[in-house]
Amino acid sequence: MKYLVVLCDGMADEPIEALGGRTPMEAAYKPIADSLAASALIGTVSNVPGGMVPESDTANLAVLSYDPEIYSKGRSPLEAVSMGLAMTDTQTAYRANIVTLSEREEHYEDRVMLDHSADEITTPEADALIRAIEAHFGTDARHFYTGVSYRHCLLWENAPDGREFMRPHDILGRKIAEYLPDEPFLSLMRESFEVLNNHPVNQARRARGLRPANSLWLWSPGKKPALPAFRDKWGLDAAVISAVDLIKGIGICAGMESIDVEGATGNVHTNYTGKAQAAIAAFERGKEFVYIHIEAPDECGHRAEIDNKVRSIELIDEKITGPCVEYLRKTGEPFRVMILPDHPTPIRTRTHSIDPVPFLIYDSAHPRDGVTTFTEQSARDKAFYLSRGEKLLDYMIGGKR
Repeated sequence: MKYLVVLCDGMADEPIEALGGRTPMEAAYKPIADSLAASALIGTVSNVPGGMVPESDTANLAVLSYDPEIYSKGRSPLEAVSMGLAMTDTQTAYRANIVTLSEREEHYEDRVMLDHSADEITTPEADALIRAIEAHFGTDARHFYTGVSYRHCLLWENAPDGREFMRPHDILGRKIAEYLPDEPFLSLMRESFEVLNNHPVNQARRARGLRPANSLWLWSPGKKPALPAFRDKWGLDAAVISAVDLIKGIGICAGMESIDVEGATGNVHTNYTGKAQAAIAAFERGKEFVYIHIEAPDECGHRAEIDNKVRSIELIDEKITGPCVEYLRKTGEPFRVMILPDHPTPIRTRTHSIDPVPFLIYDSAHPRDGVTTFTEQSARDKAFYLSRGEKLLDYMIGGKR
């Protein structure tokens, strides 16, 4: 038996007037997912327990059967693991975004969060900026490390205490004064603006009509993670495919193989075909469970890009789900496919929601009475609801019906 999960990050949404009152899932042409849904177990699931923040680490841990209330230690340590950083028990990891803040204001606190991704800055550009940050702020106890695009990491030995940090993608278009952390983190962020704003990388970006990555934004602190091995839980040789360090880190901590794909970007322009090919190759090498994570719908939600969100859903169906399902059918062996988002990222709010998400679980050997189209509403109409996302794999792998 082969198991495929297609995790469409942030795909669920709300009805949008510009789409004629439809959601992006309803507007998207996705014949493969819809054909699977016709014979699949359909329902809704809450991947984020009540009282927890609807972040991708929490939700993806749940989908992979790890109770977030037990295992969620913050996203930053998982990203550090993915980056190959060996954390000690006395270190704290922080996500270190490089963001775009407005420039006209005299005081840092009066600036506005314009873009949490700095126009999805390229990794080579970001690396130059993070090197400048490390040169300015790095100490024996504190170091900055380059990740992917705008997503980077700070490791701090015996870090000072600080209150909960704000997620930058939650305050787009807002003045940052109400969302700043305690000292010494605030001073780091404030001074980073002076280091970055006129850096040659940002001067060149402005000349090309792009937003500068002119400030650090620190958030999501956490300690060294530890997860039970996925193989020990389910008896399966597993792999994860993602462009996002967070998801790679979850896989690595769970003992799964993390497969890199050239051209996988984490946005709508990612290498969809490459991800499908990597999944098929993993199955051919003997992997029994493959988890493909696609960030594109989530980024489109954060950026309020309606057409791109619809298109990303279509591209996932055409270039990932389609080829993978075709391969699995050709093997002649039974297989199961699960498709779902981790959480909604509505265009209206441009941030994550804690609301339940639709899921389908298709079993090639046991067809079920499903739905005509796979959407938020069709899943709700089936009235099958799981209150705990970590129970999903009981239905996909465990065969619970």
